[in-house]
Amino acid sequence: MGDLSRGSGDDRKPFKLPIPGKRNILITSALPYVNNVPHLGNIIGCVLSADVFARYCRLRAYNAIYICGTDEYGTATETKALEENCTPKEICDKYHAIHKEVYEWFNIGFDEFGRTSTPQQTEVCQAIFKKLLENNWLSENTMQQLYCDTCKRFLADRLVEGTCPTQGCNYDSARGDQCEKCGKLLNPTELQDPKCKVCQNTPRIRDTNHLFLELPLLKDKLVEYINNTSVAGSWSQNAIQATNAWLKEGLRQRCITRDLKWGVPVPHKNFKDKVFYVWFDAPIGYVSITSCYTPEWEKWWKNPENVELYQFMGKDNVPFHTVMFPSTLLGTGENWTLMKTISVTEYLNYEAGKFSKSKGVGVFGNDAKDTNIPVEVWRYYLLTNRPEVSDTLFTWTDLQAKLNSELLNNLGNFINRVLSFIAKDPDSGSGKGSGYCSIIPDAPGAESHLLTKALGKTVGDHVEDYIGYMEKVKLKSGLKTAMTISGEGNAYLQESQFWKLYKEDQPSCSIVMKTSAGLVYLLACLLEPFMPSFSLEVLKQLNLPETQASLSEENGDIERSKRPWEFLPAGHKIGTPVPLFKELKDEEVEFFRQKFAGSQADRIIKAEAEAKKVTEQLAKTKVSDGSGKKEKLKKSAAEPKPKPAAEAEISISRLDIRVGLITKVQKHPDADSLYVEQIDVGEGQPRTVVSGLVKYIPIEEMQNRKVCVLCNLKPATMRGVKSQAMVLAASDSDNTKVELVEPPQSAPVGERLIFPGFEGKPDDVLNPKKKVWETVQPDLRTNEELVALYKNVPFTTSAGICKVSSICNGSIR
Repeated sequence: MGDLSRGSGDDRKPFKLPIPGKRNILITSALPYVNNVPHLGNIIGCVLSADVFARYCRLRAYNAIYICGTDEYGTATETKALEENCTPKEICDKYHAIHKEVYEWFNIGFDEFGRTSTPQQTEVCQAIFKKLLENNWLSENTMQQLYCDTCKRFLADRLVEGTCPTQGCNYDSARGDQCEKCGKLLNPTELQDPKCKVCQNTPRIRDTNHLFLELPLLKDKLVEYINNTSVAGSWSQNAIQATNAWLKEGLRQRCITRDLKWGVPVPHKNFKDKVFYVWFDAPIGYVSITSCYTPEWEKWWKNPENVELYQFMGKDNVPFHTVMFPSTLLGTGENWTLMKTISVTEYLNYEAGKFSKSKGVGVFGNDAKDTNIPVEVWRYYLLTNRPEVSDTLFTWTDLQAKLNSELLNNLGNFINRVLSFIAKDPDSGSGKGSGYCSIIPDAPGAESHLLTKALGKTVGDHVEDYIGYMEKVKLKSGLKTAMTISGEGNAYLQESQFWKLYKEDQPSCSIVMKTSAGLVYLLACLLEPFMPSFSLEVLKQLNLPETQASLSEENGDIERSKRPWEFLPAGHKIGTPVPLFKELKDEEVEFFRQKFAGSQADRIIKAEAEAKKVTEQLAKTKVSDGSGKKEKLKKSAAEPKPKPAAEAEISISRLDIRVGLITKVQKHPDADSLYVEQIDVGEGQPRTVVSGLVKYIPIEEMQNRKVCVLCNLKPATMRGVKSQAMVLAASDSDNTKVELVEPPQSAPVGERLIFPGFEGKPDDVLNPKKKVWETVQPDLRTNEELVALYKNVPFTTSAGICKVSSICNGSIR
């Protein structure tokens, strides 16, 4: 499979080139803007859908590459840089890394995941521009543009918001380039009541010179391409409708330059202070990223006779790919590989409204990771809910239903029943007189076993349907068909009553189990494009190589699906079966619904309000009498002893984590790797703490530093010095970097940290036998925003949340 990063130098994987006589498929997904974290709607709309098709192509042994990357130039980046008070390049570096990490977690198998802010992008973009100029498809015109006197600059489209002028829409937060509500492409001067997004003042209209692509002159070439390719490439209906709407409205010349600094410079003496408009520049990113993948990129992009181009995107991107980009390439007069098939999704909505990056509504890529719901579950749910024809709705209860009924009770149950039965030892007590000691039995006569023969025909028909759907990029139907085979397997097991057959008709039982094991393998192949991590686990439990999955005609895999008993040889030893899915409970669903309600801003306000409320409650309660001893209520002599309380649930509430101040630090006299610190935790006298941080943090950076201190660990003697607490720190995945978890500077020393939703009194001393710390610790980590978390809940003080300096997704201990 392709990796997100192909490395450099000798580490780079060999690149693929088109092979004569083979099916060569070039796959792209819309380049995500690098100005925010992608949400689930973005992920299903482009990168995940394209990944499923790319994986399918590889299973079929097609020669396919999948190209994507972050769209880094343009107003969106400049706007985000203004918001975060940094340079556009810093924004791009930050969010490219975030996107890359999110897609890695989602198991997106790019052959190349690049970016558009590269020298290659400038080279390819300017070369295309020069061809258009040479062929007289460009014109120079004066246009009116909004100018902000306060900011002293022309306002690019996304720096203007106002009311959409489209009749019946009237959306009051329409951007200068497109209305998010109705999808209409706009010019900023068309907005009603426009406002500068930076200063909120009303801009005025001024003249400025720009270059335009003459789309009306290219119409004949474009219409011929669309008429031929939309049929041959089986374009999705929503793509055809959006394209025809543009053509019906009439093509207009489109401006290709902008008054910005961050972008590809225009190589023209009259426009040296301008850059290319992002709609012109961004699709060219597919080409330039391919040129980063291989210097022989033209063999993919200028080879229409031997290469098929498939493109995936959300519906708002359609005109840029069916009208703008093809017109640009046609205008060069060169032999470009134009798009054959376009796969378009509608919107995935969230609970009661739309997913929105700008408004922070919905579940974002990093949120999905932080839920601890496995990635295969997320991929499955998004793909079963893929909005192929109309908008679909994400709800937590629907995710729960699909996980528990379809993945756990159907797919997982079938696979576990089959492999567990084969793994049993009939001579052991647990085997209860049945099983095959993990060995696939021989099954002579399977083709004449009526129930098995009927199953083979049904499965073979389903596999043919699956191939038909996947070839037409009907991914949701393909997935549904694969899951139907799992249902057929469960029905086959029930009808055969294999548990009785083992005692009454062992040859028939062997046929049923060998056939069922073959179905397990077939399901691992069919579902690999949708849930690659699931398929790897199934192959592991079957004791087969990770590369075994195949649906190749040349290998006879499709024909063999009619005879599933032939997939695995008799005598093959399987691995260890374990359950593949875990039930999602009602209380977990309600927790997630509450956690991800509203916008990201709303969630922060809510968390801060909860933190403040708990802090106020803590302030009313004396934690210490100042002498270091905890205050206890006096009881009368007549008061009976209370009954022992039930063991409290193990959670973060049992830990006494406080804000501490390191007042003194020195090297351990008998251990080079240890510091001995004196830490004030609000008890009058400091505690002595021993920490193994010498090789990670210089001693001068430890002095007078506020830290998070776990105060109720049982004291331990380390090389002759008794340590009375533990300083919490985060480490990266390979433990080469360690950083302290730091509370805000204004956090009061001695204050106990809170975790909204996990209230309770801490243990006086953690009992080592109860393994409280060992149970809680795996859920302590940092996220992409460097916030310290317990199960996605921030380490919270009255002054704010606790963070680390630079370690994302680190483990805290």
